[in-house]
Amino acid sequence: MAFSRHITASPFLRSLRSRNYRLFVIGQSISLIGTWMQNVAMSWLVYRLTGSALLLGVIGFTSQIPTFVLAPLAGVLADRWNRRHLLIATQALAMLQAAVLATIVLSETVQVWHVVCLSLLLGIVNAFDIPVRQSFVVEMVDYREDLGNAIALNSSMVQSARLIGPTIAGLLIAVVGEGVCFILNSISYLAVLMVLVAMRMGTSPQYGKSRGRIVHELHEGVRYVFSFSPIRNILMLVGFISLAGMPYTVLVPVFAKEILHGGAHTFGYLMTAGGCGALVGTLTLASRKSVLGLGRTIIIAGLLFTTGLTVFALSSKLVLSLLSLVLTGYGATTIVASCNTILQTILEEDKRGRVMSFFTVAFLGMAPFGSLGAGTAAKLIGPQGALLTGAGCCLLATLMFARHLPRIRDSIRPIYVRMGILSETVKASDTT
Repeated sequence: MAFSRHITASPFLRSLRSRNYRLFVIGQSISLIGTWMQNVAMSWLVYRLTGSALLLGVIGFTSQIPTFVLAPLAGVLADRWNRRHLLIATQALAMLQAAVLATIVLSETVQVWHVVCLSLLLGIVNAFDIPVRQSFVVEMVDYREDLGNAIALNSSMVQSARLIGPTIAGLLIAVVGEGVCFILNSISYLAVLMVLVAMRMGTSPQYGKSRGRIVHELHEGVRYVFSFSPIRNILMLVGFISLAGMPYTVLVPVFAKEILHGGAHTFGYLMTAGGCGALVGTLTLASRKSVLGLGRTIIIAGLLFTTGLTVFALSSKLVLSLLSLVLTGYGATTIVASCNTILQTILEEDKRGRVMSFFTVAFLGMAPFGSLGAGTAAKLIGPQGALLTGAGCCLLATLMFARHLPRIRDSIRPIYVRMGILSETVKASDTT
């Protein structure tokens, strides 16, 4: 107990005073390392088997396109059903997928179409898992003022795993091959399943309230999102960044081998560099005491992201490439986590699942089109030209968000005043 009080006294860790969220952090931290190991191993496996940048884009497309199609349905279910039970089901299915992938790789029977099909299966599972998990955060946090910190810590877990997982994967791939990475990922899901079962949840009155037809509830969610300027503009920015900028990760194996003349170790280092920058970004957000001022933070992060992406595209030196990916990772994660925090703060509770499903569509559902586009562009104009084009599009999206920021502030201000986050006497420019 004393240890718990000591840990949660830190402003970085204050959301861990909630027992259920503390359990979630433990289990998810272990599982995410396995997830990043599998991501790196799968990309390297496909590139080793085919040598094709286009097929890297295809794998990215098949793993993420189900989110674009199915996430809105998952949002409706998250507003109807018990989110913890849904998460137990999705995590168990993801564990099974990793086990099957490990089996065919270790038995040396793997073919590219196997990887494509299993990637599609995992994409379907994630299409339900991610919106439910995003909506579930608010249930695990006992104190509403800790919500922003919990979201930042959740991003920190992802980026810490991104820092550790690719490094371990690069070493394992070089020594024993990709199959061991898939085995370890399958085992890591046990940690999440154990903590989900161990959680003590109170009554959740929102479950079961939605009794209308699914199509009607989807339409209600769409109408709510597009009629409220802050949510609409945030989702548009995240969607554009995910479409044009985030697919740079698909081309990292190409840069590692063709531009920097390295191997699996170089690939791991590059992915780790992005994770370092992202981790710094999430820790910076976790130290914030309030949601106020995040609008300006989003704009600055957008400019840093496009700068890092541009430098990486033009670099042929490993050190410069690593530094540019640190900047890119910082900007990308700060944008997404800041947008997530604002959304979770201002949305109506009975629509939380649906709004977060649309956030998932914007963040992950647009990525498959970006992955496919990046792979195609790399084949037509080269990987460097593909990344420079994406960086230019992201810069345009950031400038458009900056243009709409005054209107966003005006719309959010009454909500913050009602919640006690903002005093009526505080000037509007301090809202976001």
